[in-house]
Amino acid sequence: MESDNSTTPLLQTIDASNNLQAYSDEKTASASLDEAIESFTGGTSKALLWQAFLASLAWIFDGQQTFINVFTDAQPAWHTTTGGGGGGAATQCNLTRDSWTWDHPKEISIISDWDLQCSSAAVVGLPASAFFAGCVLGGLLLATLADSKFGRKNMLFFTSLSMSISAGLTSASPNLVIYSLLRFISGFSRATVGTSALVLSTELVGRRWREAVGIMGFLCFTLGFLSLPVMAYLVRDHSWRMLYILTFIMSLIYSIIIFFLQKESPRWLLVRGRRDEAMQTLGIKGSLSTRFSSFLDKFEKEEKKDGDVFSSMRVLWEKRWVFRRMVAAMVVGVGIGMVYYGMPLALGSLGSNLYISVGMNALSEVPSNLLVLVLIERMSKRMCLLGFNVMSGLGCILCVFLVRRWWRVVAELVGFFAACSGFSVMMVYSVELFPTAVRNSAVMMVREAMVLGGMVAPMMIAAAGRAGNGVVSFGVFGLVMVCFSLFVVCLPETKGRQMFDTLEEEEEKIKKNYESLVC
Repeated sequence: MESDNSTTPLLQTIDASNNLQAYSDEKTASASLDEAIESFTGGTSKALLWQAFLASLAWIFDGQQTFINVFTDAQPAWHTTTGGGGGGAATQCNLTRDSWTWDHPKEISIISDWDLQCSSAAVVGLPASAFFAGCVLGGLLLATLADSKFGRKNMLFFTSLSMSISAGLTSASPNLVIYSLLRFISGFSRATVGTSALVLSTELVGRRWREAVGIMGFLCFTLGFLSLPVMAYLVRDHSWRMLYILTFIMSLIYSIIIFFLQKESPRWLLVRGRRDEAMQTLGIKGSLSTRFSSFLDKFEKEEKKDGDVFSSMRVLWEKRWVFRRMVAAMVVGVGIGMVYYGMPLALGSLGSNLYISVGMNALSEVPSNLLVLVLIERMSKRMCLLGFNVMSGLGCILCVFLVRRWWRVVAELVGFFAACSGFSVMMVYSVELFPTAVRNSAVMMVREAMVLGGMVAPMMIAAAGRAGNGVVSFGVFGLVMVCFSLFVVCLPETKGRQMFDTLEEEEEKIKKNYESLVC
């Protein structure tokens, strides 16, 4: 019995070698690195799936910092001291300060803590907009580092660490100016956290697991979003600073863990010529490593590994087909970002309980991501994206015309559910649209477009609220979403296609399939 068991690994090795020999005898000029990795490794190991899961956990803390303003910058409830209930901000400003008071301790929100209840929309929306502005600038300056010499793992570690530190410093903000500046730094730091986590996790696994791993990251983002109303409710009678302290501690612990346990993307290592480290991560040993090295020789000749940190960004502008895809994806991303990031910030205008509304929105992301996981392998990614975006836009527009409060809440949930689905499809889709050599930079640009939409949303919401009709912002969100989603037709379909590593591979595929680039 022992003899049978002991010979099993040997037989597996012989089978793998035979398969490899058959593979090597074929014309390797037309084979992709994606196909080669799966052929030499026999699939994705449990160790690599664990590494992908570890990288995906970064989305939890990304989600917390993205939506933390929903609670820390919320308009607190108040009431008059002479009888009657509270009203809008304009009513507060028309009363003397000693004729009304807050329902909860003054420190629960920056609005009450720093007496911003009568400030302009630009001032009230400044911290949230500063955060998204930091995301835009950080993405532009940091995105290329993960594609060049810095790598996916190092980028994920340093951005996660800096994001956690900035959250800790934010808890000590003495005034609105410092608070907004630190939120800007936080946005700058987290700009590439989600992108690095997504690219790293999907590059660690084979084609079979790629969509599932991508959706796993989005579920982690949902978990981070969902944790906020729970934490905010637990500290509802304490200072808003406590929320930042809690998120700081959790993200700091995670940063330390990935520094010691996370492995680098084997695809990035191979493209950079660090084949020994890549084969160690992939578990390729013995005679397989020698043959795999021979296969890789052609890629080192095709790919420039020692370009400067902005070489991948230059490719995005110089290669016409790359530029077309990127611009079309970015336009679609602006619409998704405006709805996805803006709707949670506008929930207060619906008149429902903030903790319940945010919790329901966060919970809706779970079935949304599960639905995407089921559909994304069975349907055209372009059609999925277009359908979800149009549904989201219509849900937003309905919020403006529905009179009953709970019908508005239902329409908002439908709109946000579809926006979540569109967000997930867009991120997975964008990973497949671009080769490894420029993937992180291109995906980062798409995500930056989403953040740009989110940056405009806070001030738009605040302005509508000051005008006395905050629901109008939902209508604007919907129109932008529907119109911008039409640019999906300019993108190629990637369903069932392997993920390429070099620009030459992608261009060869375009030439062979006579891909039509009409935009």
